[in-house]
Amino acid sequence: MRPSSFALTGIAKLLVGAFPRWIGCGPEPTQRIYFANHTSHIDTVAIWAALPLRLRNITHPVAAMDYWGSGLRRYIATKTLRAVLIDRSRSDPNANPLAPLIETLQLGESLIIFPEGTRGATALPGPFKSGLYHLAAQFPNAQLVPVYLENLHRAMPKGAKLPIPMTCTVRFGAPMALAADETKEAFLDRARGEVVKLAGHVGA
Repeated sequence: MRPSSFALTGIAKLLVGAFPRWIGCGPEPTQRIYFANHTSHIDTVAIWAALPLRLRNITHPVAAMDYWGSGLRRYIATKTLRAVLIDRSRSDPNANPLAPLIETLQLGESLIIFPEGTRGATALPGPFKSGLYHLAAQFPNAQLVPVYLENLHRAMPKGAKLPIPMTCTVRFGAPMALAADETKEAFLDRARGEVVKLAGHVGA
């Protein structure tokens, strides 16, 4: 792992803590799709920093190309975080936006995704988009692990340029799977519910 990776995780822990709490599972090196609430640009780094090194080596955050795709941000995303970039703008209407994620999962690697698709401004996640459902259907053996990021909507609210030093806990829940004959809508509601459950008493 690059020295820049250790530097980035160190900075994240210094600024927001990124303390892991393994509530429903342990830090096991099995293929997983971690899915979390999304409130700031530092969410990706916080989850990645909360993983032990052996899991960071096999886990790729999914990042939006329109934000992370150029300049220093691209270097951080691709070289430091080893992120998978996706085209949210659908510049090629015939391309499958999930293709880079599918290729990564086919290699046996893990992903960190934010099913809301964009950042929210509240403590609880908004409705999930369909990407998580399609990945769950295509890779039934990958564990789907819900993650809740506590306090990051306050540490780096939407529109902020720099994070406010604040303790953030990264809660990892119990793995779930797509049930037989479960509809897309039911699955996405259930997956969101698992993230909300990890939030505990936190309100919107």
